[in-house]
Amino acid sequence: MDKRYQVFVSSTFEDLQEERKEVMQALLELDCIPSGMELFPASNDDQWTLIKNVIDDCDYYLLIIGGRYGSENDEGISYTQMEFEYALQQGKPMISFLPKNPDAIPSGKCETSADKQQKLEKFKELAKKKLVKFWDGPDNLGSVVSRSMVRLIKDYPAEGWVKSGSIVDEDSIKEIARLQKENNELKERFAAMTTQAPRGAENLSQGDDDVEISFEFVGTNIFGEIYECSSSIVFTWNKIFSYIAPSMMDECSESEMKRKLCDFIDENKGILSMDKEFDDFTEFSSFKILQSAFDLIKVQFKALGLICISTKKQVSKSIGTYWRLTPYGEYMMTQLVAMRKK
Repeated sequence: MDKRYQVFVSSTFEDLQEERKEVMQALLELDCIPSGMELFPASNDDQWTLIKNVIDDCDYYLLIIGGRYGSENDEGISYTQMEFEYALQQGKPMISFLPKNPDAIPSGKCETSADKQQKLEKFKELAKKKLVKFWDGPDNLGSVVSRSMVRLIKDYPAEGWVKSGSIVDEDSIKEIARLQKENNELKERFAAMTTQAPRGAENLSQGDDDVEISFEFVGTNIFGEIYECSSSIVFTWNKIFSYIAPSMMDECSESEMKRKLCDFIDENKGILSMDKEFDDFTEFSSFKILQSAFDLIKVQFKALGLICISTKKQVSKSIGTYWRLTPYGEYMMTQLVAMRKK
């Protein structure tokens, strides 16, 4: 009989949103039914009762630990740890996923207080009393969860849910139909995340809106005299993104990203020849985008959900920040850059 298993995914939320998307996708691809705090936020006693009921209904429990301990109840215990301890008490088959390289987690996604850091380490030790796997980046986490779930289901067969065609109980048929609908809605929601901008992005400058980019360059006039100059050119956000996006399909260092933007300005330097201030210049070279302009582009594309900090493992000598396209950024790049059929 074909079964589908309901899996509770427990973690802190704000710092692990991308990781949770990968885990949800991995579970959906295994025809599992994911449940978690984004649907049942634990912020008061009534909701905590609801969460316990959901854990009771689930066949398996997954814990994802990152760099934060999470929000706490009045007793100073995080809701994530409360979920873990409750699932442990109920004897739920479980796996915990801990970061392979905690030191590589961005500082903005880590606890800053010594108290919470200590609680997080104790929580990790508690999790290690059960089956533990290690992850290194969202993409890697998704594949680790897929392999681990296959093994967990094999080692600890659960009751699960069966398709409506395999049972005759009317109430069960209705429940399976409801869960299938919920599963499809989750798949649609995940698919929408890759083709839609994040909420609130509609209020930001983007697309064909203009942005003025300031830069410095070296100009040579008709007498061969060389000058260090500064200027600015107005581009659209789409034009800038179309140029740099292909180089960010994997991961791209900030220095590479800045160099790409300088190349972009260089390719459009013809506009400078139309400026009266430079009409006696015969050559424009050595373009350098101002740091303020670079920061503006970087922050704007991040706010629009097009790029994010890369969490892929760097070689030991790599320094600095690395960026890559988000799934939505990859979608927008193909819409802007891919060649259309004639």
